[in-house]
Amino acid sequence: MKVTCPRDSLLTACQLVSAAVAARTTKPVLSNIKAVAQDDALTLVAYDMEVGIRYELRGITVARAGSCILPITELVKILRESNDPDISLDAGNEAIVAKTSGGRFEMLSLDVNEFPDIPSFDDGGRYHEITAGTLRTMIRRTSFSADKKDTTAKFSLTGVLWEADANGAHLVATDTKRLAVCKGPASVYGVADNVKAIHLVPLKAVSLLERNLTDDQELVRVGLRANDALFQTERAMIYTSLVQGKFPPYREIIAKTRKEATQKVPLPVAGFLSRVRQAAIMTDDESMRVDMTFSAGRVMMKARGAKTGASEVTLELPEYNGPKTEIAFDPSYLVEFLRAIENEPTVTLEMSTGLRAALFHCGDNYSYLVMPLTG
Repeated sequence: MKVTCPRDSLLTACQLVSAAVAARTTKPVLSNIKAVAQDDALTLVAYDMEVGIRYELRGITVARAGSCILPITELVKILRESNDPDISLDAGNEAIVAKTSGGRFEMLSLDVNEFPDIPSFDDGGRYHEITAGTLRTMIRRTSFSADKKDTTAKFSLTGVLWEADANGAHLVATDTKRLAVCKGPASVYGVADNVKAIHLVPLKAVSLLERNLTDDQELVRVGLRANDALFQTERAMIYTSLVQGKFPPYREIIAKTRKEATQKVPLPVAGFLSRVRQAAIMTDDESMRVDMTFSAGRVMMKARGAKTGASEVTLELPEYNGPKTEIAFDPSYLVEFLRAIENEPTVTLEMSTGLRAALFHCGDNYSYLVMPLTG
């Protein structure tokens, strides 16, 4: 294989696929990436046996078609340190030579046949299409709520639940202390499987997919299967095994919270975020808590830390005329949520007492449930 590539484009491609490179593995070839040169494209493949990506870099010059294993760590360093517009790669049986205008770098390679393949997207099965801009918004509004490590034996929460039907696509994530649900329009194709499956996409795959959503109008194809999922963009195909296990009955949880709510509070997103962050300045590791008192026309927020001091801020709420209600939250749970909806002007808070879950929602397509702090 012998190619000449634009340096910036190759660096970007390597950085994208590197998220699927195995960090620790008993199979050395998986610590590298596979490269296949054909026509005017270079396809880069990374796979850690759970999450994989096949990314196509176009607009390159292929002097000799072929394939090789590229040492991703050394190649990225070469690309970062070079100022040349182009770089050439010449792969032999045992080494790859990278050339810039002022340098020559010889990198060791491995047998390309040792690199496992990843599936291709199957248009013949059931799949759905969704625009990249919509999908990116859905991911940003849900993935932060997923559990970062297993904290419950009853449910599997270290992933984003993915559902699609004639009414659209749903992404759901929770860590038991908060739950985010986002709906978006999607076109579904193919016949539904008779076996009802739970599709929990691991966070690593969700993050990798989000990084590949660069054109808002691009259609992304999503194939959900019994044990794995595939995502096809214009340039990338991402494959992932699914997280196995049960997921909480989120629809029932949301419906119950909404039924029990006795007050609705319209909140300005930017103003509410600003005040929460201000109040949180005086929290500390032992007291990550902001106490809120909602009363007619305003909400007062207070926080206190044993080693920091105390804060008290007020946000005017001219549209709220409800009863006085006290509730406390972990401010980090609110800040992450509010940052995810910064482009929204307002959000509605539905609550009953400071002891029951509170529900924030933007229209009918996004809900965020968060448990208050008690005691």
